[in-house]
Amino acid sequence: MKIFFCLTFICILFANIVQAAESLTIAVAANFALPFADIGTAFEKKSGISVQATVSSTGKLYAQIKNGAPYDLFFAADSLRPELLFQEGLGSLPVVYARGLPVLWTADKKFCGKRSWQEAFTAQGVKKIGIANPKTAPYGESSAKALRLAGLWDESLSKMVFAGNVGQSAQYAYMGSVTMSFVAASFAVSSQGQKGCFWHIPEVETVIQKACIVTRSAKKDMAAQFLSFLDSLEAREILMRYHYQ
Repeated sequence: MKIFFCLTFICILFANIVQAAESLTIAVAANFALPFADIGTAFEKKSGISVQATVSSTGKLYAQIKNGAPYDLFFAADSLRPELLFQEGLGSLPVVYARGLPVLWTADKKFCGKRSWQEAFTAQGVKKIGIANPKTAPYGESSAKALRLAGLWDESLSKMVFAGNVGQSAQYAYMGSVTMSFVAASFAVSSQGQKGCFWHIPEVETVIQKACIVTRSAKKDMAAQFLSFLDSLEAREILMRYHYQ
C-alpha cells in the first residue's frame, strides 16, 4: 500500500510538472484582452500548450517584468516598452503583432447621431468621460493627444475619469459610470460594445503594438511558437474581427 501510494504520488507530481511545462504565462495589454482570449483558445487546440494571461496596462506590465515577474511573453499596447526591454537585455527583438484603433464609445443611444467624436465629446448632457491613464496606457496617451490636437484637453479635465487601463475605461462606459469613454476599437465591436455606438479618431495614427519574448523565460521555444501562430490565417481573422490591422 505504501509503495502504491508513493508511486501514485510520483505520477501525480510528474503529471503536474508536465502540465506546468506545457503552459505559457503571458503579459497582455488590456486593449488586446478580447482577441487574445480567442487566439489563445485557438492556439491551445492546435498545439496542446495552455495559455495563461495577466491583463493590465502596458506600463504596469513593463514594470512587473523589470521587477522579475515570471512572464514568458509580453504583448504591449505600444512599441516603446518592448523596445526598452530589448535594450535592457530583458526581452527579445520586438515584433509588430497588431495595429490598433482608438475610438470614443458610448452606451447612450441619444448621442449616436453625432457626426464626429468631437461633436459627441462636446455635446450637451455629457457629464463624465472615461480615459485610460495616459502615463501608463498607450491608448490613453493616444486619446489625450487627440484631445490636445482638438484644443479640448484643458477645458475637459474636470469631466475626465482616469482608469488604470483601457479595459477599465471601457467598463466605466459599459456600466454607465461615465457618459462615454475612449477605448480601443476591440471593445467597441465586442458583444457588449455593439449595444452602443462609437466614433473613430482620425487625428491620431493607429497604435503600433509590439510583442517580445521575456529573456528570463525557460520556455522560449514555446513562446516563439505562439508568436508564429499570430501569422496564421486563423489568428489574422480574429485580429480583423476585432478591428486590428
